[in-house]
Amino acid sequence: MRLRYNFRLYPTPGQRQALARAFGCARVVFNDGLRARIDAHDAGLPYIRDGELSKRVITEAKKTPGRSWLGEVSAVVLQQALADLNIAYRNFFASVTGRRKGPNLAPPRFRSRKDNRQAIRFTHNARFAITAGGKLRLPKIGDVAVRWSRDLPTEPSSVTVVKDAADRYFASFVVDVAEQPLPPVEHETGIDLGLGHFAVLSNGRKIDAPRFLRRAERKLHKLQQALSRTQKGSSNRAKARQKIARQHAKVADARREFHHQESTTIVRENQTVIVEDLAVKGLARTRLAKSVHDAGWSAFVGMLEYKAGLYGRVFHRIDRWFPSSKLCSACGTVTGTMPLSVREWICPCGAVHDRDINAARNILAAGRADRLNACRGPVRPPLAVAQPDEAGSHRGAA
Repeated sequence: MRLRYNFRLYPTPGQRQALARAFGCARVVFNDGLRARIDAHDAGLPYIRDGELSKRVITEAKKTPGRSWLGEVSAVVLQQALADLNIAYRNFFASVTGRRKGPNLAPPRFRSRKDNRQAIRFTHNARFAITAGGKLRLPKIGDVAVRWSRDLPTEPSSVTVVKDAADRYFASFVVDVAEQPLPPVEHETGIDLGLGHFAVLSNGRKIDAPRFLRRAERKLHKLQQALSRTQKGSSNRAKARQKIARQHAKVADARREFHHQESTTIVRENQTVIVEDLAVKGLARTRLAKSVHDAGWSAFVGMLEYKAGLYGRVFHRIDRWFPSSKLCSACGTVTGTMPLSVREWICPCGAVHDRDINAARNILAAGRADRLNACRGPVRPPLAVAQPDEAGSHRGAA
């Protein structure tokens, strides 16, 4: 399994300038390659192959006066920027032809120096290294100070240097991590995600919704007012924009930490985790959009999935159309319409249900039905190698 490990970087002012130069060169190469392919398409010429495009926008461009400064940064950074363009085109073509599942992808777009996120990538060919003093050595940038919050489990295959909207720098390492199975437990859980409570487990445990964005709205409102009073293009406006970006970064960091803590606890305590496949994009187009984005369900479910695979647990999704809230977990009766305002209801069989706990229990039961047969064995047993003495068909038999 491949995982990403992110660490905060603290470059010096000179290293910040070198990184800005590398960001700019990578962006120019990406845009030059995109422009070359768009012009070829408009002129009716064949698609420019990857090797030819690299020769045109990197190798030959360095020899021209207008692009001679491309030689001031590592060549691997330029090659990886072009590799990103090639991957974007392949994904677009796969989406157009139907070979890629999911929503349709748009063609690559030009990158801007005003983008909130700037990134460059170094591979093994760039010969980046971690020094004995714990610094990250990057070619043509220098030894950058790193705050190591944990050790890397294995040698990284690449590192991506990212600058976010709050002017913070991060090093993102890609490492191969072996599975770390935890001791098996007997507990299983179904999870019902919501807005009143962030998550409700089938055992009755309710996780309160922290609502990080809602709690920061008042401060963000004041910062936005201060931004609106500044003059466009002024240094005060840049400072006000950075304050807003830092506040949003604090909200995102707090939400991510909350997701990590709760997902780790759930995976450690349960052998099987079953969730509902929610249509987050559809819910984000309703009047509850801000609350849905503030909850961050997709990120939380993604953490549950990869941590279950890492720790040897079972993760399963049930169909989003399953009536988990309207189904009685005691007798199986499905009621009619049930507005969100109804938090408790009584089934004709006499059972009194808490809406969220009942939904979590139904999700658990539906996940068990999808995974286990009547004998509580796997629905599709794994294939086994036939033994030599087993009866079977022989060659030539009718």
